[in-house]
Amino acid sequence: MESRSDLRKFIDFHYTLYKGNQYDAPNLFSDDWGTLSKDKNAAFEFCESEYYLAYKDGKLAGRVAAIINRKANDKWNRPCVRFGWIDFIDDIEVSTALLKAVEDYGRQKGMTEMVGPLGFTDMDPEGMLIWGFEELGTMATIYNYPYYPEHLEKIGGFEKDNDYVEFKLYIPKEVPEKYAKIAALVEKRYNLHVKKLTKKEVFEEGYGKRIFQLINECFKDLYSYSELSEKQVEQYVNMYLPMADLNLITLIEDWNNDKKLAGVGITIPSLTKALQKCYKGRLWPFGWYHLLRAIKHHKTNVVDLYLVGFLPEYRSKGANALLFTDLIPRYIDYGFEWGETNVEMEDNTHVQSQWGPLDPQMHKRRRCFKKQIKP
Repeated sequence: MESRSDLRKFIDFHYTLYKGNQYDAPNLFSDDWGTLSKDKNAAFEFCESEYYLAYKDGKLAGRVAAIINRKANDKWNRPCVRFGWIDFIDDIEVSTALLKAVEDYGRQKGMTEMVGPLGFTDMDPEGMLIWGFEELGTMATIYNYPYYPEHLEKIGGFEKDNDYVEFKLYIPKEVPEKYAKIAALVEKRYNLHVKKLTKKEVFEEGYGKRIFQLINECFKDLYSYSELSEKQVEQYVNMYLPMADLNLITLIEDWNNDKKLAGVGITIPSLTKALQKCYKGRLWPFGWYHLLRAIKHHKTNVVDLYLVGFLPEYRSKGANALLFTDLIPRYIDYGFEWGETNVEMEDNTHVQSQWGPLDPQMHKRRRCFKKQIKP
């Protein structure tokens, strides 16, 4: 790809391929444009990429991004090229050509492995859906047709690298007794407390940056993670927080340690139905209206648990109970009936155990694949 026109085609292909799909949560065009543009995305401080379009009988039939995150490669001692933003029609020649383009790009750059779907960082959607195709997607995850993983199996050479699972959580009519008791205990024993934010605190007093710095610490040891740079932190604060409903964001502070941030829960009303009504991911002429109804007026019965994390030293202290004790009454007040977790590594039993009082149901599984690149 060489031009802005090609990038527009690259982004628009997803809207065409998934037009009318009731489960897909399409990205906003402006978000993808900002992420994929090399002069806009701060991740290009340490990433490089190339984007490919595939044509069949003169018609656009597929797309893929080849990405090298050198920070992550160095951290994990893994010279790999990532494939992301992969979409294709149900044609094995198309999918084969796209993945070969990524493999060839990686080989030229000295990589020995290809892995994906992954984005530039963990802030981008990752993992190919392999189970749960009839479940509503979320803004933070990838939806794909069932034939995608079938193609990778037919092409050959791909194997499982990591699986994520996602849970559906039912919002109770009141805070579960287990959460309430633990919350009261940890507040008294460890002097941990809920912190709610104002816009001034987020943008003028540094809490926005502190949130993403905390996320860096919480997630630094997770699969494929590369710490966000200062420039990225600033970018994400300005991208995600201006329209956020601060009632649905909760921090946990340690008052024994100069109000150190111990954990964070960023939750948002589900935007999937609203995004489906944005023509080709555009806010104009009417897309903004549907998003505003979901964000400000809670015209959805689903809440997405976008980012929930605690520093390691607080994970065994029950700090998460404080978080849920604060958020659940707000969910009830907003009329949310169920919640959707973000992706969790399948073997992360500690995270999964915290959902117990919310009647969790594992209803999606997605996979990151890997393939060796031969010299």
